[in-house]
Amino acid sequence: MTTEQRTRRAPAQEPCCTVAAPPSDVAAPDDDTLAVMAKALAHPARIKILRMLDSRQACVTGDVVTEVGLAQSTVSEHLRILREAGLIQGEIEGPRTRYCISTSGLATLRAGILAL
Repeated sequence: MTTEQRTRRAPAQEPCCTVAAPPSDVAAPDDDTLAVMAKALAHPARIKILRMLDSRQACVTGDVVTEVGLAQSTVSEHLRILREAGLIQGEIEGPRTRYCISTSGLATLRAGILAL
């Protein structure tokens, strides 16, 4: 898949690596979306990745691999799951991808949990 195809298919994202305040008026997601987000959190390595991204504001994949201590392919799979759940986002910078927390994704998750 080319960069152009990824850009066209990706939902609108907030700029990566900028500290943005979470949206204040976020609707709770539907049950299917909330389940996908909750499932993405259901692995200790993904929680660790989220904590690391939050503390550093952004990381390239290699930094995540070093910090988490798992194989590159395993970390890439965890990042994919978190990205598809809307909890993180990535920016392609040449041969590397820089990941950061999606403040709107976390706000949506929070709204879904509060609505339970």
